[in-house]
Amino acid sequence: MPAIEAFGHHEADPRALLYYEWCQRIESGYAVAEFDEEVHDLAQSDRPLEAACWRLLDRIESAPRLADWPFTEWDDQPSDADGPGAQRDSAAHFPLADLAHAELFDRIHGGWLGRCAVGAQTKPLDYTVLGLYLLEQYGADFMADDVCALWLERLPFLRTYTAERVAYRNLIDGFAPPETATHRNPYREWAGALMRADIYGYTSPGAPIRAAALAARDASVSHTGNGLWAAMWAAALIAAAFTAGDPGEALARAGAVIPAKSRLAVELSKVVEDRAQGRTWEQAVDRIRTRDGHYNPFHAIGNACLIAAGLLWGAGDFTSTVTLTLESGWDADSNGATAGSVAGILTGTARIPEQWTAPLGDTLRSAVAGHTATRISELATRTLHLIP
Repeated sequence: MPAIEAFGHHEADPRALLYYEWCQRIESGYAVAEFDEEVHDLAQSDRPLEAACWRLLDRIESAPRLADWPFTEWDDQPSDADGPGAQRDSAAHFPLADLAHAELFDRIHGGWLGRCAVGAQTKPLDYTVLGLYLLEQYGADFMADDVCALWLERLPFLRTYTAERVAYRNLIDGFAPPETATHRNPYREWAGALMRADIYGYTSPGAPIRAAALAARDASVSHTGNGLWAAMWAAALIAAAFTAGDPGEALARAGAVIPAKSRLAVELSKVVEDRAQGRTWEQAVDRIRTRDGHYNPFHAIGNACLIAAGLLWGAGDFTSTVTLTLESGWDADSNGATAGSVAGILTGTARIPEQWTAPLGDTLRSAVAGHTATRISELATRTLHLIP
């Protein structure tokens, strides 16, 4: 099978869009196995035979769901089961944790430091800062269209990848959410929206359902199904960390915001079970790779499971949590940054070792327009001001 690198700028290559849509349909229970030979012939062609790719893609997209598919998936849910992000005003109805001002700031600051300590070592941080701008400009009742407007204003197109780049392209071509996420976007269940979710947890301390509602609206621009649910899960996990006694409790509360019969929920439950049964971290990661290795390395399901493993076996220690998450691979830098957010909130600022924070110099540099360098402490203060 072709590797993602083989397609170059694969988000614009019809061979890649065909191949990854075929993968997406297989993974989500559609009757598309019969197209195997045709897909591989076109995907491995030296030339992007556009007309042939689009014709076959149309056939793949019209294939039916397998009758015995056992999971809940985004495109066969009733409209009233879209999750807590479905309603515009849903974020207003969930009480936040009653933490002392100083402790709340310390936890928020710890979350920012935890994310930046990992993310700044690997690639510029974009989406957490964008989310901060979004909430400052539009408030908690922002709409998906507001997310799109902010992308156009502040997010460089060439700093986007996979689902976000296709959604951006669809936006330029005149599509609006949710079509930006669904039109010729085979990456819609990958991990991009998961890594955008932190800010919604930071601004919803102790309120995972509220955090999930905010993250769902953001994610709907580019993701559906398990990709969107992973964003809700990550935001809820970060929100729960403010009041949870340990990572296991935070994970349990986060798991409650996603459909219990989704592939994401089922796979996350297996990680929790591995911990309960006394397996080592190495065994747990091997089992995740066996169970979820058929997905792309950037798919939301496998990467969420690796984050969960890092948190459970890290047992609340910042360095252990981040190190284990980074060492587990796949989308390691993004996973490590999410785990760093959770661990930083759980421990608070003072218990994040200086080896992680000192190199930052309290400064975050980003590709977001208008945000070349900002003090991390200032970002934490701005975040605190957004909490009702």
